[in-house]
Amino acid sequence: MGAERAEFVAGDGLKLVGDVSGPEGAPLVLLMHGGGQTRHSWAGAMRALVAAGYRVVNLDARGHGESEWSPSGAYAIFDRIKDIHAVVDDCDVPFALVGASMGGLTSIHAAGEGLSPSAIILVDIVPDMEPKGVERIVSFMNAHHGGFASLDEAADAVAAYYPERPRPKDPSGLMKNLRRHDDGRLYWHWDPVMFGVEDPSQFREPLQRSTNKLGQRPEVPVLVVRGKLSDIVSDESIAAFRAKVPHAETVDVSDAGHMVAGDKNDAFNAAVAGFLRQHLPL
Repeated sequence: MGAERAEFVAGDGLKLVGDVSGPEGAPLVLLMHGGGQTRHSWAGAMRALVAAGYRVVNLDARGHGESEWSPSGAYAIFDRIKDIHAVVDDCDVPFALVGASMGGLTSIHAAGEGLSPSAIILVDIVPDMEPKGVERIVSFMNAHHGGFASLDEAADAVAAYYPERPRPKDPSGLMKNLRRHDDGRLYWHWDPVMFGVEDPSQFREPLQRSTNKLGQRPEVPVLVVRGKLSDIVSDESIAAFRAKVPHAETVDVSDAGHMVAGDKNDAFNAAVAGFLRQHLPL
């Protein structure tokens, strides 16, 4: 069954775009990518989950990919919860949230605000992130507002940021994360305003409150899938999260960094599918 392009409208009127596939009436899995990515980062995971029998929505977050950019700069964590509700509010089947980085933090906050998924899977993210890793990501995201003269130049930038991953001989797949502007240059497929909207210190306290609330909801199973080579989630990060959410489970994916699904797709899919079979049975 091929994926179909679908549109959703968030509570503030913003149009969101995603891919939908899998049997109608089956339990739903909502895939939410990280900041600066697009839904295409979940391509392998989506195929695996559909093959396992789930209905899957693979969503471009607001300001990313084909989803609309917010004219008012509504990119705070409170705003991104609207994207989840746009998909699940009319859902009449059990659903799970799978969120990488930004998508994972949004999932925590949504559950803290009362959303009741059958499961939450956090992909290499917990609220107590390693500051150096966060600084490295933010620096990369803010380093290329002027765009790239060529696809090879963009691929060089990614390779410099992520030296552990072999640079692809054919970088054409990177075009899914780029857009060509009228000036002929290539720009990342996300709104650069986003990273100036929300001071991390402003959302830290509400996110911690939501984490504490999630810890009081053992009926919402939580799995953290961590890349063992990640500079975002450390052993200390995991310990701090489990102190607040004691029922959370963890899986380490060896030889994977922050981009777990892209680094070790088969191992990632196996961990996710196993957790979903237990908590979101077909």
